Amino acid sequence: MRISQRGLYALQALTALARQHPSGVTRIRDIAAEERLPEKFLENILLDLKRARIVVSVRGAHGGYQLNRAPAEIFLGDVIRRIDGPLAPFEDAESLRRRVQQDPKHRPLFQVLLDVRNAAAGILDHTSIADLCCSPN
Repeated sequence: MRISQRGLYALQALTALARQHPSGVTRIRDIAAEERLPEKFLENILLDLKRARIVVSVRGAHGGYQLNRAPAEIFLGDVIRRIDGPLAPFEDAESLRRRVQQDPKHRPLFQVLLDVRNAAAGILDHTSIADLCCSPN
């Protein structure tokens, strides 16, 4: 599994938005400055997160972005899958399961890859944005 720079920026932006939740709307410019992210790149990421209904945009002079649900309800695994695709180091979980069943010669290899995927998913699917922004530094 590899998390792209885009995936990392998405998580950083969501953490910044979580610090303002539920009261605030945050402008892209402010998120970019706070997290030291490229503003143009961040715009595209936030549009993807909006399409995924993770964030919502607010128009107007005091507009910007805010989380669409509580930070404790947004899990890292969901965000990473949305931005970077499957969590598996090779193909996706279902393909790995199929290979484990159908390829006896290489079953141990594919089982290890599936185990790696399951371990990563177990952590990412149980870690929320709230866990990131509320953890001690």
